[in-house]
Amino acid sequence: MRVGVTFPTVELGVDLGAVRDFVQAAEDLGYDYIRILDHVLGANPEFHPKVDYFAYTHESVTHEPFTLMAYIAGFTSKLNLVTGVLILPQRQTALVAKQAAEIDFLSGGRLRLGIGVGWNPVEYEALGEDFHNRGSRCDEQIEVLRALWTQEVVDYEGRWHKISHAGLNPMPVQRPIPIWLGVGRSIKPIPPNVALRRVGRLADGWMPQLQPGEETAHQTIAKVHQYARDAGRDPSNIALEGRVNLSGTNPEDWLAQAKAWDDMGASHLAAGRGGPGGPKEYIESIRLFKEAMG
Repeated sequence: MRVGVTFPTVELGVDLGAVRDFVQAAEDLGYDYIRILDHVLGANPEFHPKVDYFAYTHESVTHEPFTLMAYIAGFTSKLNLVTGVLILPQRQTALVAKQAAEIDFLSGGRLRLGIGVGWNPVEYEALGEDFHNRGSRCDEQIEVLRALWTQEVVDYEGRWHKISHAGLNPMPVQRPIPIWLGVGRSIKPIPPNVALRRVGRLADGWMPQLQPGEETAHQTIAKVHQYARDAGRDPSNIALEGRVNLSGTNPEDWLAQAKAWDDMGASHLAAGRGGPGGPKEYIESIRLFKEAMG
């Protein structure tokens, strides 16, 4: 498995030195990639009682992922850059294609674009997009992104997009950039079938929030494989990323989680922790995990 780390954006906050130290430590320790989450705005839950759960609020520091990646690309040479995940339907597709292509170009082909449809209607409202049709638009967005990354001139008209004989320059190094789908939520880890079907039809890989080893996790993976076969795809070509939580656990627990993901066919594994602690504690956690993985 390729092993990466989750960037602790909320926990490191606006300490630029801590940001650089953590990322540099991840590369120096030999990690393959770093995952960076995305939220444009954080809402104040007091004013949004209809939203069932806010994983991030107006008090949560969330760096803009493409801007942060451009910074990281300047002082790293091996670490792959992963959005985990970019909320695609709340953004203009051609602009995302341009930004992603630029990051891939600046980093020498190190971008993996993880995308999702999100859970926060407050962000969609503020960005002028429709929260309720985000799934169907996402399907078309993936098609448009891949066209823009592989064709010098694109002539496209769909339900949501129209591009008349135009293209990106510079183009990305990877043609196309890999697109992975993030599905599920921490409070609802089993995704709806429509999301799993999207993975099976369209994704290069996927990033679920499943608990490794549980029967429901095996069943969910089996569904994705069946949806892939229904779409005429080989399920073995769809990569899977698992997660290991380093908070409040020990190396034995980490290895057990890693083995469970390996048994389920995971090709990638991302380690991360939350909770109290400063940059030194976070760096020490990923050092210990890398040491435990051997």
